[in-house]
Amino acid sequence: MGSPLQLLRAAQLSHELRHRDEGALIDISVAYASKVAIWPGDIPFSCGWTARRESGSSVNLGVVTTSVHAGTHADAPLHVESSWGASETLPARAFVGEAYVVMLPHDMTPDAEITRELLASLLTSLLDVAARGFPLRVLCRTGRSVAHGAFPESWPALSAEAAAWLVESGVRLWGTDAPSVDGRTSTSLPVHHALFSGGACVLENLSLDGVAPGRYELLAQPVAIRGADAAPVRAMLRALAREIPFRG
Repeated sequence: MGSPLQLLRAAQLSHELRHRDEGALIDISVAYASKVAIWPGDIPFSCGWTARRESGSSVNLGVVTTSVHAGTHADAPLHVESSWGASETLPARAFVGEAYVVMLPHDMTPDAEITRELLASLLTSLLDVAARGFPLRVLCRTGRSVAHGAFPESWPALSAEAAAWLVESGVRLWGTDAPSVDGRTSTSLPVHHALFSGGACVLENLSLDGVAPGRYELLAQPVAIRGADAAPVRAMLRALAREIPFRG
């Protein structure tokens, strides 16, 4: 039968592998919605109406007010430096293609740093980097997401050294299910700066619950808006490889 912990892990694995049917699309987006928890002090999503059929108009016509960071989004370099590129400069190709999902250890503290050594270990458990080369896109499942219904008090974030190592290794995109690639209390935002200055892109507020670690195709184009510091994204994954063992 196994211990209760083994049975729990087996049940979790079974749930996650249901997403691993090759070709199936997995929605990993946090929708822009009024009930989504946002960064304290930011502008929540709301949808109003400038015309309604019930009032005699020929159509219903909506107007949206929101922070562009309220749901799943791609930060633009402008988010952290006023002289850097806005949302229209985000390279479309970076958001489409092969991506690897890594999952942090269950016993990792909520505000811990994701070190270069830990990240290397997680990646080498999924692929032979020497043979296949370093992945261009990496998505990190921290388990600290607004998809759970509340804004997390803290979350694991890359160390500055790990962020620099990623861009030196050729990574074009780093994504996280957390609200930010930097820690909650960070004001210098070293991870944003390291990634953007190295030519990499950023995805935040992903919903990775139930997504097993492994190799996927990422489909996550930012919305075409100009002049913003971020752009909303509808992010999808499609499994590309066979099921892998669960590494708890």
